[in-house]
Amino acid sequence: MVRFTLNGEDYGFPGDSDTPLLWVLRDSAGLTGTKYGCGTGLCGACTVHVDGEARRACILPVSAIEGRTVTTIEGLSPNGSHPVQRAWQEENVPQCGYCQTGQIMAVAAMLERLPSPSDDDIDRQHTNICRCGAYSRIRRAIHRASELSRGESTDD
Repeated sequence: MVRFTLNGEDYGFPGDSDTPLLWVLRDSAGLTGTKYGCGTGLCGACTVHVDGEARRACILPVSAIEGRTVTTIEGLSPNGSHPVQRAWQEENVPQCGYCQTGQIMAVAAMLERLPSPSDDDIDRQHTNICRCGAYSRIRRAIHRASELSRGESTDD
């Protein structure tokens, strides 16, 4: 049994400890907000937080999170009030939307480490892929989320 905290609740996974965290979340815990994209940890659609750090759940065996804390998009803010979620809505970021939960989770973790990122910081730090090419809206939303997180006005 692999035990960890999932979105603030104790959770135990009784299956194979080599199972990727993504499948534990989706198939065992029923949390389908975390998406399968590439399966190799490159695209970031499966991004979750492990002890506050953005991690790719498709390549992370559940055994690696024993005793740790995992936050999925469902646990980031159940009512959508997290600054990154608000910025995503205000900037109308999603096109197809498939990668957006991973994008949001990656940005939320990045802003914890780097509260006021420059465009260069974003280019270096944000490595999630959006096949629709919504990168200009993503960049605007990152800056807006940064302002919202710091309590600054976002009026244009």
